[in-house]
Amino acid sequence: MKKSLYETLEVSENATPEEIKKAYRKLARKYHPDVNKDKDAEEKFKEINAAYEILSDANKKAQYDQFGDNMFGGQNFSDFARNQGNINLDDILESIFGNSGGFGAGSRSFNFGGFNNFDGFNHFSPNLDIHSTINIPFKIAILGGKQHVNMQHDNFDIKIPAGIKEGDTIRAKGKGKAQGNMRGDLLLKIHVLSDEEYTRDEDDLIKQCDISLKTAMFGGTINVTTLYKDVKLKIPANTKNNQKFRLKELGVKNRKNGQMGNLYLKINIIIPKIQDLSEDLQNQLQKELPVQ
Repeated sequence: MKKSLYETLEVSENATPEEIKKAYRKLARKYHPDVNKDKDAEEKFKEINAAYEILSDANKKAQYDQFGDNMFGGQNFSDFARNQGNINLDDILESIFGNSGGFGAGSRSFNFGGFNNFDGFNHFSPNLDIHSTINIPFKIAILGGKQHVNMQHDNFDIKIPAGIKEGDTIRAKGKGKAQGNMRGDLLLKIHVLSDEEYTRDEDDLIKQCDISLKTAMFGGTINVTTLYKDVKLKIPANTKNNQKFRLKELGVKNRKNGQMGNLYLKINIIIPKIQDLSEDLQNQLQKELPVQ
């Protein structure tokens, strides 16, 4: 496990408290901004102070020795410190270690931050979550249901809420990485597979609906199978191709407000093959049908 705080103070991981103090004093004198005018000296001085604040305290050092640079997201401490915004060290250390944190008089603000993985007892809680992607069939995304997951030799089912969308995330608690008695979560980003019958537009569904030329011309009633139930739809005379009919509240459930979207049936008129018509009808159509 990488422990770059010791490298910052130029001591070994087995250094005694006296050796740590001695190294700190030597480096602090060397890089103090009032003495060293190098452009990087102040940043180095801040890092040295931060490293000593942690390693000189038995409780803080014990936590760091346990988790190492995982406390900095796995980064080298120097890189981590330089990549953060300007944050007062006293505030950061107090949020991590409680009221014992902070330099006290003479402390400085320095580029440090990101200690956000601590629980309510001021102990470091490593990020044990796993991020992955899962493919969900279209109809399960609309109606909800169960989806089987096979992840890192672990097989289980997860519940898919009705109306879940592309890019949403589902959390499977306790299915992440393990460390001691701690378990992270598995966060699954949803990819909804396409469907041959339906397309989705926010909370609405669109489905192609085939009807005969006779029904389109003279009207009639057709049976329509939806995701929820079968319905009868009255088609008026002179219905046009691509004309849409709305079936209220047979779309997608909105996960925020619980309201249902609509289903829109897009009409596709099936033109019969001319050879399937009688010769008399073919002649009649040729005579009667308008050119435009």
